[in-house]
Amino acid sequence: MGVEEIVLLNADDEAVGTAPKSASHHRDTPYHLAFSCYVTDTEGRVLITQRALGKRTFPGVWTGSCCGHPGPGEKLRDAVLRRLRDELDIQDATLTPVLPRFHYRAVAEDGTVEHERCPVVRAVVPAGSAVHPNPEEVERAEWWTWERCLELTGKPESSPWYRLQIAELAPLGTPLDWPDTGRLGLPPALGW
Repeated sequence: MGVEEIVLLNADDEAVGTAPKSASHHRDTPYHLAFSCYVTDTEGRVLITQRALGKRTFPGVWTGSCCGHPGPGEKLRDAVLRRLRDELDIQDATLTPVLPRFHYRAVAEDGTVEHERCPVVRAVVPAGSAVHPNPEEVERAEWWTWERCLELTGKPESSPWYRLQIAELAPLGTPLDWPDTGRLGLPPALGW
């Protein structure tokens, strides 16, 4: 496998280059393209994960279902499906963008910075779908009620981006009610 590249962005969310992912997350992380995904089953439960303890950035925090970085030229849909397979062994899901304009900057306890344009996607799977977390990526994965997801935002063990995303998602209703925004608002550097 080659070196994983991230897409660097300017202030207008236009691609301005690439950089190796492994060397890009530090105290002065450049603004780059990412995504977050919330897997919801057809009963409305949400798959919440704890990041692997060996992760370089934000190890052990509880967060949404998965996240990642679209590679150069990779469409958002393809990147989300790739990470769902790699992190959780989810082979198929119905995807919809729900927070296309989300972006954030967060600093970890060790000083490592995340600085991302990070569209949020919902992935719907049938109730009872099997999940097999990749231990290099995910410490634990659990199906939670939406109420429990909301409670996590008040706890320090949740990721900073999770707290910010849930603040924007909560007014939209329960996960199965979140509106599909389509391509509207996705960054210019990212196709669907």
